[in-house]
Amino acid sequence: MPPVFRFAPSPNGYLHLGHAYSALLNHDLARQSGGRLLLRIEDIDSTRCRPEFEAAIYEDLAWLGIAWETPVRRQSEHFAAYGAAIDRLAAQGLIYPSFESRAEVARLVTGKEAGGAWPRDPDGAPLYPGMAKSLPAGERDRLIGQGAPFALRLDMVQAAARAGGLRWREAGEGPAGESGGVDARPEAWGDVILARKETPTSYHLSVVIDDALQGVTDVVRGVDLFWSTSVHRLLQDLLGLAVPAYRHHALIRDAAGQKLSKSTRATGLRELRAEGASLADIRRLVGLV
Repeated sequence: MPPVFRFAPSPNGYLHLGHAYSALLNHDLARQSGGRLLLRIEDIDSTRCRPEFEAAIYEDLAWLGIAWETPVRRQSEHFAAYGAAIDRLAAQGLIYPSFESRAEVARLVTGKEAGGAWPRDPDGAPLYPGMAKSLPAGERDRLIGQGAPFALRLDMVQAAARAGGLRWREAGEGPAGESGGVDARPEAWGDVILARKETPTSYHLSVVIDDALQGVTDVVRGVDLFWSTSVHRLLQDLLGLAVPAYRHHALIRDAAGQKLSKSTRATGLRELRAEGASLADIRRLVGLV
């Protein structure tokens, strides 16, 4: 079977040079290996994702000379699949609801830090400090019945213990030069959120479900997602999903050395195209000549 690659942007802004690099790299690797290239629209965030940004993704990728298979998978059309995965994890006793707001969680962290440094995940965010895991089932049911907002969290201690040691095959390089067989460290993320009352999935959950359902064999993405792979490997193991090979690539940065954002107009593909840039110019700018 030929390898299957995918490019999976979120339509919450216009694409920039960093997206171009990742999309072109996936395109080139698929072509060189005789593989397939899929396009996935990761639009679970209904408050930020907009149709005009999705239309612009298609326009920009076509301008880059990238062809993809159709139909395009749009995550907002597959909440049932993600909900089924949540149900499977819940049946294993690995999911619990937490009811604190983001502001309340922040206040809890501040209180914890008064007694010393509070642990943070690989992205620098504090680990969940609340006690929702110990709430009696009756109290959980009462709060949910009252319509209280909640997040569904993975019980990381139980989940990691059930899975045991996990690894992934890294064809690229991590932030500290990690490559080859990499040991997953999902516990570093604490009790991650897998869904919310108003959004029945999260990036971590939907990405592993999508990759498995679409038969993706090679995940090529930015090194900023390197340690997220630990959570993805854990979910793959718990849900019995196939494990793709991973290749994390360097990020395209601005003149100050910062990671590009969708608000960085100087590196936006639409702006560069309007200024007369060619595909050859884009490839040169991202180092794919």
